[in-house]
Amino acid sequence: MVVLDHLPENASPVSVSQTGLIRLNAPARAIALDVLRVNSLQTGAYVSHFRGRGMEFDESRPYQPGDDPRSIDWRVTARSTTAYTKLFREERERPVLIVVDLRANMHFATRGCFKSVNASRAAALLSWAAHHRGDRLGGLIFGDTTHRELKPRLGRQAALRFLHELAEHPDWDTRHVAGDDNDEGPLRQAMSSLRRVARPGSLVVVLSDFLGFSRASQSYLSSVARHNDVLSVFLNDPLERRLPPPGRYRLVAEEDELAIDTYAKAARDEYREAFQKRAVELEQFCQRYGAHLLPLSTEDDPVTALQTALGRRTH
Repeated sequence: MVVLDHLPENASPVSVSQTGLIRLNAPARAIALDVLRVNSLQTGAYVSHFRGRGMEFDESRPYQPGDDPRSIDWRVTARSTTAYTKLFREERERPVLIVVDLRANMHFATRGCFKSVNASRAAALLSWAAHHRGDRLGGLIFGDTTHRELKPRLGRQAALRFLHELAEHPDWDTRHVAGDDNDEGPLRQAMSSLRRVARPGSLVVVLSDFLGFSRASQSYLSSVARHNDVLSVFLNDPLERRLPPPGRYRLVAEEDELAIDTYAKAARDEYREAFQKRAVELEQFCQRYGAHLLPLSTEDDPVTALQTALGRRTH
């Protein structure tokens, strides 16, 4: 049995409340948004630091040796015979954008808490951490039916507003939707909106199981990652990673019931390999575009996971 040490005894594994999310204010003080120490899915431990405070575009000047090629101003360069680079000035408060996936596939777990619940608790911790750091907080909360967009604002009220919208989002009551469970539409729309609202120098956190992470969604998120720090929190459940030992099992969801047969070794291997393929593709995407990756299981305590990955520096 997994014990989630930082959760109240009466915390629900299938839903969240604004009161419960507010209680995560205190443990969020031990989370720093300028340092990252996480284990990637396949390549082992690595250490990486966020870029820090946001940078706002100031002006363009001719490119000089040593300038970051990623800062080339392609629009100005295209109109000139000389390459130009963008200059930035530091912003007083960095925008932090938190994207939370509440699609029907996120309302699932066989152990611990629903993926949507752990994603929401992690989002609350990051919201409070942004507030304590003096950053402006905004984000996107989306599901199968409703898409909420919150512009970055400063102060405690910004965190409370985000938590209210998260706890009261209509898609907490959406368990089943018509059509394909792998429908990429809502995720693609969220990534498209994110590309539109993310300003250069922001910290962007996406909490999702990335089911239906299509080429279009990848294109939008890679565009965001070119000018921002991106942390992808990959929600998953033990049953998604591998089927249980050979046998017949019953899965129950509200009034629906499903029986699965796991006697066939070939089927178990194919199932495990399909998840591993999806996980590796996400890891490779993050490596390719400089995004950070943090796996978060339904069994994990979000407080412990984030304090470990984003713990304050001790030197």
